Amino acid sequence: MQETATMTAAEIARLAGVGRAAVSNWRKRHPDFPAPVGGSANSPEFALSDVERWLRDQGKLPDLAPAERLWRHLAAAGGSPVAALAAVGMRLLAHHRPARDTTPPPGAPQPDAAPPAVPWPADQPAMGPLPATLLADIDALADDRGAPEAFDELWRCFSGPGPGRPLATPDDLADLMAGLAAVDGGTVLDPAVGSGATLRAAARAGCAVAYGQETDADLAALAGLWLALQDVPGEVRTGDSLRADAFAGRQVDAVVCHPPFGATNWGDDELGHDPRWIVGTTPRTEPELAWVQHALAHLRVGGHAVLLMPPAVASRRAGKRIRSELLRRGHLRAVIALPPGAAGSHGVPLHLWVLRRAAPDAPPPARMLLVDAAGGDLAETAPRVLAAWREFDAAPDDEVDQVGFARTVPVIELLDEDVDLTPARRQPAVGSEVTGEQLVRTRERLTAVVAALPELIPQASPGAGGPQGLTLTVGELVRSGALQLVGPIRSGPADSSSGRTSGSAPVAAPDGPPVLTVSDVLAGVPASGRVDDRLGQRVPLAVGDVVVPMVARELTARVVTAEGDLLGHNLYLLRPDPARLDPWFLAGQLRTTTNERQASSLSGTLRLDVRRAQVCLVPLDAQRAYGETVQRLFAFESALRQTVSLGADLVRLTADGLAAGSIRPDGSAR
Repeated sequence: MQETATMTAAEIARLAGVGRAAVSNWRKRHPDFPAPVGGSANSPEFALSDVERWLRDQGKLPDLAPAERLWRHLAAAGGSPVAALAAVGMRLLAHHRPARDTTPPPGAPQPDAAPPAVPWPADQPAMGPLPATLLADIDALADDRGAPEAFDELWRCFSGPGPGRPLATPDDLADLMAGLAAVDGGTVLDPAVGSGATLRAAARAGCAVAYGQETDADLAALAGLWLALQDVPGEVRTGDSLRADAFAGRQVDAVVCHPPFGATNWGDDELGHDPRWIVGTTPRTEPELAWVQHALAHLRVGGHAVLLMPPAVASRRAGKRIRSELLRRGHLRAVIALPPGAAGSHGVPLHLWVLRRAAPDAPPPARMLLVDAAGGDLAETAPRVLAAWREFDAAPDDEVDQVGFARTVPVIELLDEDVDLTPARRQPAVGSEVTGEQLVRTRERLTAVVAALPELIPQASPGAGGPQGLTLTVGELVRSGALQLVGPIRSGPADSSSGRTSGSAPVAAPDGPPVLTVSDVLAGVPASGRVDDRLGQRVPLAVGDVVVPMVARELTARVVTAEGDLLGHNLYLLRPDPARLDPWFLAGQLRTTTNERQASSLSGTLRLDVRRAQVCLVPLDAQRAYGETVQRLFAFESALRQTVSLGADLVRLTADGLAAGSIRPDGSAR
């Protein structure tokens, strides 16, 4: 760092609390205004000590706390704010004597190696010395406040907005995250620690041991300095948590994390089969869900993780499968929409995801908590958010319904076609009030779906007409060996205690893989049923199977695209020989108006005998080309359903908002 601290005209304006034009006027009107000592004609720099003296003599220097004054000198002394604070921390740490034993308590995970006395990475270049004029001020502040409090006061100055300063998670948000994670007395990890805001919140909440990892070595060292000066056991390591997990195999009581958003190069090509992907391989376009699974992998059973997430993660199509599995397995317990601006520079209403590591044999939860706090101020809503979470956590099967704010939603209801976990979309209307998030999110989703429609329109050209191959029934294909037919699995007798009839979908059970139901096939959504004592035969579904409901209003065929689900009641399973039949070709052939007449009883709701459906066989290469078009056709149909549903939502929300005055005619929300 340079010996003479300097500052620009803009920094003088901030110091004096005036506009930059006022500084220009002072330079013109006051001949005794300090002369520049560096910089350029267009951007001159002035000696900080001279400027302070002049402002004091003119009565224009605001009264500053010692820490604030010291920080202004440090920030103006050159170098980055991170380096400036680290240099002070190193000096304070050299004279610090811990106020308590920093050895992790018995039973807590021990650090792999004792943290260094001065936790600055050995491979980092040495920092320049602090200006000698500031050393006495640092020592005086430490004598007056104590080294830990002195560093904390400087940290608060450092955390304010300014060039070269990292965008830290605000303290009130970090405290809310620590409270939701219940870190008191436990071990806590932040795998994307930044400058340490969430670990500091965990320490304030009484964690026993704090661990962190950060790609930026300067920030990692800064967070480690804070822990050392606050006598918090633990360590912060440098590195990329996803690519090079420094705490691999270690499980903690809580994870709190503000991961990087929208990373395009997060290591998906290297981590395709990583053991941390406990609910499925993370899609390339869903980096935030990789952090979710990383957090879960580090939790002990029963431990909680709280992650700050962009709102789009709750509804993006690419992450639907992961969201479904998180819900089904009981890991995702709450999504909380925050007020816009709660996380500093992020103007959109970010979300908090609250996760709990479920035991493999634990029964799936019946409900999940959704909180829409986007309409308030975080300082006012945080206690209410915590109260709603604790009420739900204490009795997860009970209903929570705080109109317009928090409600528990049946997990089965969330496992629809979109698995959209946006809290505002799952809140019932409050009178006719419409929130900005509801309208904007619905409009964004509708726009995205409509934009994708042209690409999904199947491309086909007129043919010669008439059958181009041998026509066989499904029954004949089964007898020829080209196709296996399984089911349908019939439901058992009615359960008089519950009022279920023999045609109802299976009820949720504590264990077992998901069961594909008739309603799932008709709606085109993931399997939502659970194994029960009425299922009887368990038939695992395989990729390429074709499933057809026995009872429906129209003949529907669905191609299975993922392993792991079981065949549910009242469903036919057609398993084609891949050397003779393409599954998408088969599904397209089955789903025709002719086959609907051929296979059905024509008695209102169709009772289908799929054996009577007809298939026109063509060579396998032609089948595959046909199948590709059918696959696009089914995707186009799904997008059309979404368009209709979202369009109706948008019309309703806009009409309600206009009528209530919460939406202006120009389309923007108040």
